[in-house]
Order: sequence, then C-alpha cells, then structure tokens
Amino acid sequence: MEKTYTRKHQILDISAKLFREKGFEATTMRDIATEMNMEAASLYHHIKSKEQILEEICFTMADKLIISIKDVNDIYFNAAERLQSVIKNHIEILTGHPDYSIVFLHEWRSLQEPRLAEFKALRDKYENELKAIIADGINEDIFEDVDQKFASLSILSTLNWVPEWYRANGGMSPAQIAIKLGEFIMGGLSKKLVTDLNYKP
Repeated sequence: MEKTYTRKHQILDISAKLFREKGFEATTMRDIATEMNMEAASLYHHIKSKEQILEEICFTMADKLIISIKDVNDIYFNAAERLQSVIKNHIEILTGHPDYSIVFLHEWRSLQEPRLAEFKALRDKYENELKAIIADGINEDIFEDVDQKFASLSILSTLNWVPEWYRANGGMSPAQIAIKLGEFIMGGLSKKLVTDLNYKP
C-alpha cells in the first residue's frame, strides 16, 4: 500500500529543494511558505520550525542507510558480496532522494544539540558497519590489508559525491553507477596476483 502524500510531506520536499538551492541558514520559513503558496502562519500548523524540517530530512536519510547496511550485514555472504550490496543500496538511496541527499550530506552541521550528537552517532554507526565488512574481507583473504578507517572514508567520499552530478533524466542509471563504482572500489581493495617478470621457470 502506498503512503498518503500529506501536506507535511510536501513541505519537507519543498524545504529540501530550497535548502539545496540556497542553503539551510539562508532559507527562511517565509521562503518555504511562499514556495508552498500559503501564509507563513499556516505553515506552523504542519511543522514547528525550520530546525525540525532539517532534522526530519537528515534523520530520514540516515535511518534509510543504517537499515540498509544492517540488512546486508545480517546476511551471511562473503565480504565482497556484502560490499557490493552496500554500494548498490547506498547509490539507490542517494539517487532516489537527490534533494534530501544533498541536504543530508551538507547541511547536517546546522542541526542543534542534542540532535546533532545523535546524528553524528548514526554516521559513526554506518561507518563502523562498513569497516566491519572491510575487516572481514581482510580476514577472508579477499581484500588487501588496508587501513580500514581510510578505506571506509574513501568509499563513503566516492559514493557521497554521486548526488552532486547525478541526473535522473540523463546519463547512467543508479544501477549502472553502482556497477561502475563497485568495480572501481573492489578493484582497489581486492587482492591481486603479482607476477614476477624476472621469474623464469
């Protein structure tokens, strides 16, 4: 059953678009109301504050990513299969909600305490789940013995750059992007057979 698209959902979507275009700090509740074609006072019947809007956007995206990576890690595939699944899911989530994704990735610093600390904890949790996959790959002798912190941050930086250039109506599809980036990331991590060119049988 499809969820009902409520007035609140519309406010969140419009706000995410404005936050992406103007930035959170520069966007006012009046800007949101104008874009919604409603009085600013009416906006407060649906949402308490601009800060609440930012919280809902950031935590919606964080929760989607946390659920997706935990689901992958609960399935006992090898590390390479799990990493490929994480890459695919991450790309699908970010490209499925491009305005939300940009706000989630760039405007989270404007969250207020204690929500800011809670959000950082979710980011750390996701990174730790990713590091666990890399660690398992090293233990399974699939991945090179890399710095797990550096590797996880490099992977996340690569994946999180996608919303900056992704266009839904042109270029590669999310599935194609996931395949290309998966090949690139796996190529950097996977153990390679080294041939000694000086070796003579």
